[in-house]
Amino acid sequence: MKTVELTKGTNYLNRECTWINFNERVLHEAVVAANPLLEKLNFIAISASNLDEFFMIRIAGIKHLIESGVAHVDIAGMTPLEQFAAIAAMVHAQTARQYAYLEKVSAELEREGVYFAKIGDLTPQERQCLQGYIEDILPVLKPIYADDEKSFPFLPALGLNLVFLVRRRNRGDVRAAVVSIPPETVKRLIPVGSENGRVKFVFVEDAIRTYAAGLFEKREVLECAVFRITRDADLDINDEAEDLLREVEKSLKKRRKGAAVRLEIEKKASRTLCRFLKKALRLHDDDIYMLPGPIDLTAFFAVTSLAGYEHLHYPPFVPQPVRELLPYKGQSLWQIIGSRDIMLHHPYESFDAVDNFICAAAADEQVISIKQTLYRVSRSSVIIDALTAAAKAGKQVIVLMEVKARFDEENNITMARRLEQAGCRVIYGVTGLKTHSKITLVARREGDGIRHYMHLATGNYNGKTARIYTDVGIFTSDSLMGTDGEAFFDLLLGKTHTFAGKKLGAAPFDLRQRIYAAIDEEIVWAKTGKKGHIMAKMNSLLDKAVITKLYKASQAGVKVDLIVRGICVLRPGVPGLSENITVHSIVGRFLEHSRLFYFYHNGAEDIFLSSADWMPRNLNDRIELLVPVEYGPHKERIKHILNLNFADNVKTHVMDGNGMYHYVAANTKDKPVDAQLIFRETALNAAKNVCNR
Repeated sequence: MKTVELTKGTNYLNRECTWINFNERVLHEAVVAANPLLEKLNFIAISASNLDEFFMIRIAGIKHLIESGVAHVDIAGMTPLEQFAAIAAMVHAQTARQYAYLEKVSAELEREGVYFAKIGDLTPQERQCLQGYIEDILPVLKPIYADDEKSFPFLPALGLNLVFLVRRRNRGDVRAAVVSIPPETVKRLIPVGSENGRVKFVFVEDAIRTYAAGLFEKREVLECAVFRITRDADLDINDEAEDLLREVEKSLKKRRKGAAVRLEIEKKASRTLCRFLKKALRLHDDDIYMLPGPIDLTAFFAVTSLAGYEHLHYPPFVPQPVRELLPYKGQSLWQIIGSRDIMLHHPYESFDAVDNFICAAAADEQVISIKQTLYRVSRSSVIIDALTAAAKAGKQVIVLMEVKARFDEENNITMARRLEQAGCRVIYGVTGLKTHSKITLVARREGDGIRHYMHLATGNYNGKTARIYTDVGIFTSDSLMGTDGEAFFDLLLGKTHTFAGKKLGAAPFDLRQRIYAAIDEEIVWAKTGKKGHIMAKMNSLLDKAVITKLYKASQAGVKVDLIVRGICVLRPGVPGLSENITVHSIVGRFLEHSRLFYFYHNGAEDIFLSSADWMPRNLNDRIELLVPVEYGPHKERIKHILNLNFADNVKTHVMDGNGMYHYVAANTKDKPVDAQLIFRETALNAAKNVCNR
């Protein structure tokens, strides 16, 4: 078949539209019959939270491009105005589906005894309970009068607000007043009754509206509407600032004052109120979302873990011990890792093994240094505790804390200061680059000198997300990797300005070139009539140069199987372009986060794990690592992970050449294969088998 030109815009999809399609797959879980009801509600809340971030960052960025007037087209050849129009149409439609699904799930929850009630449906006792709560919070609700856009108050991003039209009794002057609901002191969902297996919640804004007379003693309320503003939250940080922490803190304050990019308001609001808010916030019609239900669906996170309704949740799953460590019970980690590499598969296997590794290093008198990169850490972190203890014990502790990790900046600043106070040396990255790699390097004094022990992974050092994100890591004492690890930290410390690892690849230095070389080798084998096969699992695929390589591989006859959870601008299965490429996406109980790459290489089977997706930012503007997996059993395990993900026909969506996704479970009569469920069962069985020995 004749091949087609590779670089045309029509051979690629728009990034933002493919992200909206990803969020559609998340939202779709709310109508999957097999999912428990409160988990369905959770997926609705997740999809809403995802949209919040999308507007704060991506829509804000497109608006900047439009306002700048710069002639710019994206990878698919679309101008900013064309992108915005396509996005607005898709998001308005998706938002309508969110509320349709919410109505369906709410009705099902009522049959289970969980109610989101209207005030008129409350019993006298429940109304009395609600009135008591409202009387307690009325003193913190202060109306702010705004007669025009100039006097309109600044309202925080994503906060819940009510706008009233009021007038003095017996007089004709009508004024607008805004009441902002402080989330720190006011519950969004108020429990008003719990008996006979039933629990009832009322939205606080409905209660405030009902008892609004207490806010406007001398005025009559003519109309009230609930609304919410989303603001530009992209940070503009000067990497060359002398004090990066202060620079980030300054930018965080600006984030709270960013320009409005979206207005969500009740559908029943009058045109008068909508026009008033639109003008005050300097928005356009496409920026306004008239919603038929409660504003801010992330509010439902508060009830998705409701106690007493365990049958409406996923069956409990406790991450199991790392199966490769189980046979070595009683031996020290140093003995185990010193004899062979150990692989970890989260969340099926517990992140405690990583915590224990760092705690052991902190407590071991033979350990002389611990070096680690931290991108996102939990607020109560065993790792931070261990590192501070190690520093206080006199060990050298060097931590790269990425204070530019989006939406984790404040927590990371707090953790960085805590580490510094304990005596750790904290560094904040390389100028102009985010550090996204996942590496811990421990130097230990042993009989034959200093030996290095490492943890390398696809996921963050965050014990909380490690329970819900799928990731892969390895422990190793490989001497060449240890040497590479020291060279890598020399780079982060500014001792060198480049990196050329013997085994490890690093962006932005040679990681891209290593990917190119691996794809090119498959092309060479395929052109000589040999089998060519690439399997790759990642979060996002956006880099045009890498995609062009994959198109060339497809045209050469290489089979390319991709598992891409989120953004994917490659078009699979297009004749003459990509007919040998497939794209799958799995959305399930756990968030697919691991980056795993397989190249057949005429039977040599080169396999890598990485912190990097195939996106320009990861390959060009971040410090990332590519880690070869060399231990035979681990290569087999990763092949099994990839193959089982491709075999999944329960949680998989398959992409077509137009960028649309098709839910496999709706179209198959084959035996169900749920990869995440099988991995859970594998971990449970491994732990059980060791216990029974």
